[in-house]
Amino acid sequence: MGPSHSFLDTRAERNLVITQKRVAALSRASLERFVLRARRAAGLRGTANVLVTSSSAVRALNHRFRGKDRATDVLSFPSLPTASLKGRRNSALAGDIAISADIAARNAARLGHSAADEVKILALHGILHLAGFDHERDNGQMARKEARLRQALKLPLALIERTVARRKR
Repeated sequence: MGPSHSFLDTRAERNLVITQKRVAALSRASLERFVLRARRAAGLRGTANVLVTSSSAVRALNHRFRGKDRATDVLSFPSLPTASLKGRRNSALAGDIAISADIAARNAARLGHSAADEVKILALHGILHLAGFDHERDNGQMARKEARLRQALKLPLALIERTVARRKR
């Protein structure tokens, strides 16, 4: 569960990408293009704000909104529909995604692909959560969707696939 509002202030109809922490070979513009492609491929209605930041910032968000005082690779905060000042429902924002650039870089080094690809994998994972998928409760539905989209978007192993493979060892 996430907050009932966006933690990133956006008024635009397009995806908002904020890179507080730089990731090698990944520009803000290229991540924006990827998020748009991934949103469309996942069938996500509404825009997604993406924050690429430090582990300490992700830890603070995790603590504030989930009560867990630890860093994690990616957090997703679905946006709840809210009434606008004119009485119309604001459904343009699907939600927010926060990605730890630090953890993404460590994962990428361990798994043998670029940090840029890892951030995209984490963004895709977050987009699927915003689309309503929950790998902890869906009997593999999200994992299958993520694997198909990863292939379609030309990404290395998906987050859930890696986690499952690691558990089987």
